[in-house]
Amino acid sequence: MAKIYPYMAQKPTCPMTHTETVNRYFLEHRAKLLDIASFLDRLDRSESIEKDYRVDSLLKCIQVLLEKDGGRTEQILNILSDHSTEPIDVARDQGASGAPKQTNQ
Repeated sequence: MAKIYPYMAQKPTCPMTHTETVNRYFLEHRAKLLDIASFLDRLDRSESIEKDYRVDSLLKCIQVLLEKDGGRTEQILNILSDHSTEPIDVARDQGASGAPKQTNQ
């Protein structure tokens, strides 16, 4: 994929050190991980297990988080974005679902 900012260095750096970044953001992201784990546990405990494109997208995103090549944010945005280019005739849902329905499933 093309870089959005071609004039930037190959690998941008964070102005904070590794330790400063961890100290500042660890607890916030720890809480977010616990929220995701709680959500998945609730799904596991639900009365029925149904296939849902939103959960499938979330699980794909979790796999991306485990990669070490960088670019995770862009990859996750691509998973969660609707890439269709044709307008729809009628919006049947109220509001966004947060992930596109998979047409190839």
